[in-house]
Amino acid sequence: MSGENHASKLLHAREVAGVEGNARLTAAIAAIIFILLAVEGVTILQVGPLLIPHVFIGVLMIPVVVLKIGTTTWRFAKYYLGDEEYRCKGAPPIILRMLGPALIALTIIVLASGVGLVLLPRNFHNQMFFFHKVSFILWFIAMTIHVLGHIVETTTLAPRDWVAHTRRDVARASTRQWVLVWGVAVGIPLAMLITSHTHYVVINN
Repeated sequence: MSGENHASKLLHAREVAGVEGNARLTAAIAAIIFILLAVEGVTILQVGPLLIPHVFIGVLMIPVVVLKIGTTTWRFAKYYLGDEEYRCKGAPPIILRMLGPALIALTIIVLASGVGLVLLPRNFHNQMFFFHKVSFILWFIAMTIHVLGHIVETTTLAPRDWVAHTRRDVARASTRQWVLVWGVAVGIPLAMLITSHTHYVVINN
């Protein structure tokens, strides 16, 4: 009987893989972003001599951030469109739901203005630096609230596709792993390409 119950639970988990799979992927992406942000924070302490790694890591985050926006937007859309499984899971606390769009907008501004500082002509640098600095301060406040609000969920769910005894509970764990790998892999050549222009910025500023 216990074997039948286990099989039934496993089947049910695979049936709702869309909800649990989305949650696992979102948490794993968040963990990667957190690690990259921690390294990026070190470069901010001495952004002059560490400008190249600062730019590289910032650009490396872009496709990973796009994935994170995609998974959270998917959950948002499914919930508000009345999907039964997502309704049963419930929504994040209201403050986090209200903060979400602002955090997405600030994240885009921070990343875009940082890339603009590297790629745009010098006469745009003052404007880009202003947007980058101000948006970063606001983003840091919003991100701190966001991280604190999701830290338990993230630390609980992020490893589950990477641990043998939990990864098989929900279908398509390998697919989610490859999504993460490709998110980082796409960011590497993009970061190399944009970082190659950083020497020009350092020499001329």
